[in-house]
Amino acid sequence: MIRNEPRPGDILLTTIAGPVGKLIAFGQWLNGDGFGVYQHAAVVLTASRTPDGWAGTVLEAWPGGARIAPLQRYDGPSTVYVSPVGLTGAQRRMICAEAGKYEGTPYSFLDYAALTAHRLNLPAPGLREYINATDRMICSQLADRTYLDAGVHLFNDGRWPGYVTPMDLWDLLRPPADDVLTLTA
Repeated sequence: MIRNEPRPGDILLTTIAGPVGKLIAFGQWLNGDGFGVYQHAAVVLTASRTPDGWAGTVLEAWPGGARIAPLQRYDGPSTVYVSPVGLTGAQRRMICAEAGKYEGTPYSFLDYAALTAHRLNLPAPGLREYINATDRMICSQLADRTYLDAGVHLFNDGRWPGYVTPMDLWDLLRPPADDVLTLTA
């Protein structure tokens, strides 16, 4: 389910401007995602409407380590909020509770190389364990792991745990193409 209004337990997807966003987009392209719209994911912890937009917090992977950041940073047209259809209030609370244990988890740009090596079937001993490790994660791995720890399995396609990019989350949780409204002039 896709929304423009955040709810605790949602996954925030957004575009990153500048060289870092381009580097992440390139990493996703190497992984087979094409040059997708979204380069960053975070888990919404709290959300409330204010006269100026949205207030609240998210847990996001960041080069200095996973951190709790203001939701307002992402208030804008390039941000969407997604979650599986039918996610219960209890599941949302559990996702938020599980997210907190990952604060401070280091970021790993090398995970993009590992994800690409897996996609290209390059022989690399220990690759599966490296991608699955929770001692350092990219943003989409952090979101997927938080859901998994809360008992919500997002992917049932046999992929390795941790083998996920922001565009994988979008592809999984967006509505089917025929459910997306297209505006024409």
